[in-house]
Amino acid sequence: MRKEIVMPKIGLDMEEGTIVSWLKKVGDQIEEGEIIAQIETDKAVTDIEAAFAGTIVEILAQEGDTVEITKTIAWVEADE
Repeated sequence: MRKEIVMPKIGLDMEEGTIVSWLKKVGDQIEEGEIIAQIETDKAVTDIEAAFAGTIVEILAQEGDTVEITKTIAWVEADE
């Protein structure tokens, strides 16, 4: 089953974040809790952890892209 990875809301005032780097690429297997990317807000650089295990099948937001919170940044074929 495909599941989305979204830009997380980290603080009360956060409206968007910028992808600093992807630590995984399309085709990589990820495990729940593994750090897969880093985002920058107006206050800090933060790690994004995988909420589930699976394989990254598509990355929608590239490094340097600024994305609104809750918008999809990648798709994962989740292990079930």
